[in-house]
Amino acid sequence: MKNSTAKSDTCAIPCFDHDKVNKIKEALSNEEKHLPDLADFYKLLGNTTRLKILLALAYGELCVCDIAHVLKLSMAATSHQLKLLRDQGWLGMRNDGKMVYYRLNSKDLLKALKGDLKILEARLG
Repeated sequence: MKNSTAKSDTCAIPCFDHDKVNKIKEALSNEEKHLPDLADFYKLLGNTTRLKILLALAYGELCVCDIAHVLKLSMAATSHQLKLLRDQGWLGMRNDGKMVYYRLNSKDLLKALKGDLKILEARLG
């Protein structure tokens, strides 16, 4: 038997600024459909190896073997990380015979990463 006086999971305190709360709720509802994709994006970037790949490719197109040397990883491990980034559209790829070359597809992503690094450096002193 349920207790009729059970507390709700939401805040029972009246809003102080109804207009502000309603504007924020409306703004968030417009962005809410993109939040799962944004969470997946951050999961993808939540790996130091993938971040190193993106920052390395800021210097220009690299073949898989050069990326593997930069990362000090096997070709298989490097290829796996490259595939994850490529599948999300962040990397472009071209074949030249047996060689496979990768490049960044987004200058905006690189700008964001470098900006985040500056913020982090400033915060850490």
